[in-house]
Parts: sequence; structure tokens; C-alpha cells
Amino acid sequence: MKVFRVYVENSVVGGYFDKEFEVATKLLFDMFRKGLFKPVISTHVIKELDDGAPIRVIENLKTIDYEMAEVDEEVLSLAKSYIDEGVVSEQFYGDALHVAIATVSEVDVLVSWNCKHINNLHKIKLFNAINLKNGYRMLEIRNPEEVLRNE
Repeated sequence: MKVFRVYVENSVVGGYFDKEFEVATKLLFDMFRKGLFKPVISTHVIKELDDGAPIRVIENLKTIDYEMAEVDEEVLSLAKSYIDEGVVSEQFYGDALHVAIATVSEVDVLVSWNCKHINNLHKIKLFNAINLKNGYRMLEIRNPEEVLRNE
């Protein structure tokens, strides 16, 4: 049986300790620990965590065996396309970078609690229009609850 590769962006990593998101996030992390899903983390996630996440968030990430996705020229170019096409503003370049990393890495789904700039139906359609225009496949973007319901 295929194990789904799940790109985990920072809102989910931090959601583990957030009252609003902790139940579904902890269940998702349990799925990772059991090997039912393969988490994919990027160097961008690590950098964002290093820039100010509480130590418990950083330490918790070390409890899962994740695949590391790199930020390269292909990723940077795609993220720039999202900005240039107006999906998100330059101010939210980091969010565009998460979507680009997940797209280029060809994960099965990107999980996010960020419903303003990433996991937003209108934004998802725009991200995917640009993905298709640039020769990439469509990217599934869901919150952890949606991923768990379909497990």
C-alpha cells in the first residue's frame, strides 16, 4: 500500500501546541510516527522555526522521521510566479515558498492551518492554475482534519 507523502508547513508544526488545532494535529503526528503517512519538511520550515518558534515546537518536530525537501532554483522560480501572478503578495512570500516546495517535491498533499494564504479555496485554484501553466501537476491542499477523515 502506498504511503502518502504529506508536506507539513509551519502552522501545522506549531498547531501541535495550539488549543484550537491540537487534537487533529496530534492525531496527524501519531500517523506519522506509526508510518501511515510520510511527513515532508523543508529547509524553509526549519528556517522559519529557527527564526522564533518555541523550543518545544522544534523539539517535537524531532520526534517524527521526515523527508527533507530543499529550496532550489526551480522552487524559487515557481514561488516567484505565484507572487508575479498576484496569488499572494510579496509580504507572504514564505507562504508561496511552501506551496512551491510541495509542488516541486510532488507530495500527495500539503497540510496547513493557514486558511488565509494557503488553504483557501480561491488561493488553491490560483496556485494550481499557475502550476498547470508551468507544467506541474495540481497540488492538494488540506487541513489535518481533512487528511485524517480520508485516511
